Amino acid sequence: MDLSAFNYELPEELIAQNPPAERDGARMLVLDRASQSWQDRQFRDLPAYLQQDDLLVFNNSRVFKSRLIGHRAGHTGRVEIFLAEQLGDTWRALVRPGRKLPDGTIVEFAPGFHAIVEERLEHGERRVRLYAADQWQAIETHGHVPLPPYIRRPDEAADTERYQTVFARERGSVAAPTAGLHFTPQILQQCQAAGASRAEVTLHVGLGTFQPLHSQTVEENQLHSERFHVNPMAAQQLDEAHRVIAVGTTAVRTIESFYRYGNAGQTSLFIYPGVEFRRVNAMLTNFHLPQSSLLVLISAFAGHDFAMAAYRHAVSHRYRFFSYGDCMLIL
Repeated sequence: MDLSAFNYELPEELIAQNPPAERDGARMLVLDRASQSWQDRQFRDLPAYLQQDDLLVFNNSRVFKSRLIGHRAGHTGRVEIFLAEQLGDTWRALVRPGRKLPDGTIVEFAPGFHAIVEERLEHGERRVRLYAADQWQAIETHGHVPLPPYIRRPDEAADTERYQTVFARERGSVAAPTAGLHFTPQILQQCQAAGASRAEVTLHVGLGTFQPLHSQTVEENQLHSERFHVNPMAAQQLDEAHRVIAVGTTAVRTIESFYRYGNAGQTSLFIYPGVEFRRVNAMLTNFHLPQSSLLVLISAFAGHDFAMAAYRHAVSHRYRFFSYGDCMLIL
């Protein structure tokens, strides 16, 4: 397929720059694949669509403050180091301005907290080493919430809570599993009361979530690998559930990776039209960027023409898009 088949027109003002006033206050477009129809609803209506023996599957990865802003030792110009993945006692990172930071550069963030840029890696990334009495405490104290590039404002104190799901546990993501942002403890209780069970899996979202697809031929693209884990209890729940409802594309990729590769490891699974879904029966997801791997995944599940028509409906009805925006339930 040609990547242009996954394009749509999106007015910039529909890109949500802030979360809704209430965590569960988003709109929800409900797609019924069997009848090829949709309904405009509210996220709070989700429990009404659940059945006895449904299994809601959440990605419990926790976002860390991966954006570090400092300056070269002895200089005042701004330097940003975006931590992508821990590699033993060093980090894979993006460094800006990369060309002006040769290997051996010292970048200072705060008294007692600095980094040394050690070497160049693939895809323009660098290996960096952090120095602090307590590395994770320094990151959480001095780092910034890694808001996506389409949110055109600095991170604020409120983002520390709102760009994190209420069930986040396993630290390791540089972007939130955004479909999960809508859930509150009250909504989770209502889902349970409706008969749905809950399982947690882990996929640590990496920099690949922000990377565009480079090949115009969809099937030729490859995704960055990301770490995932499915614990034995979740594995048993997945095997026994009547209907598996994945909360977010990261949960989809974790479940589908589990049924292909086993319960843990690295996955670069790319799901596009024609790829078989082995266990996911329904999904809740936010709206995704044009020509992105996530929109391709949605089209694979809902059907290309139906998915793209639903997106055009969402645009015309002024839904809010992307991480802090509204959501879609695909049944």
